[in-house]
Amino acid sequence: MEAKPVLIVDDEKNIRMTLAQALEPLELETATAVNGEEALSKLEHKPFGLILLDLKMPGMDGMEVLRRVRESRPNINVIIITAHGTIESAVEAMRLGAVDFIQKPFAPKEIRELVRKVLDRDSLRARQATTYDARIELAKRCINDRQFDAAQEHVRQAITTDATKPEAFNLLGVLLEIGGHKLEAQKNYRAALALDPTYKPADENLSRTVGLISGGGISLGNAGESQEEPQ
Repeated sequence: MEAKPVLIVDDEKNIRMTLAQALEPLELETATAVNGEEALSKLEHKPFGLILLDLKMPGMDGMEVLRRVRESRPNINVIIITAHGTIESAVEAMRLGAVDFIQKPFAPKEIRELVRKVLDRDSLRARQATTYDARIELAKRCINDRQFDAAQEHVRQAITTDATKPEAFNLLGVLLEIGGHKLEAQKNYRAALALDPTYKPADENLSRTVGLISGGGISLGNAGESQEEPQ
């Protein structure tokens, strides 16, 4: 796999080592940073193609790193690392183009699969996107580029291709919510739950937007997040 280097940003040494070792089979060059300040310094001197970014760090947190990265490197791919099942500040992360999340603890295979998917997304072309999965990936690429209208269109096409999967309805709800259309977002969360009443991301998003719970962030149902057990 030919790709630019990957920057791993986490204040926990064991997490940095685990992530670097997990990516070795992909033959990706990796570098690490222990905090946000070091991460930004390294980004100034090397053309990284992907950042694995912990949200919870002392000093400059992951959200502030993400904001600054988007100012200097607007097209770089970012995977958010979190210890929380429901992503705090996820609506802001999505606005900044971060659509991929993985929850601690994670298995090496999970991170490899997610990194491969994110990197492969860059080479995907609209004319190739004829399947449900391809259209969802195109939508996520558009979110990374903060092209939210285009992302909505790709998600709607995915639903047209296969209207039996809850993920697309949930993702469309998140995009509508970012655009300020809360009622339309709730309709899509309900549609996802009608397809699968056990689909936890849509349940969390619907509950949060109707005020049954408070303080939660948007749930996207990405890698490392359980959909069966309470977080």
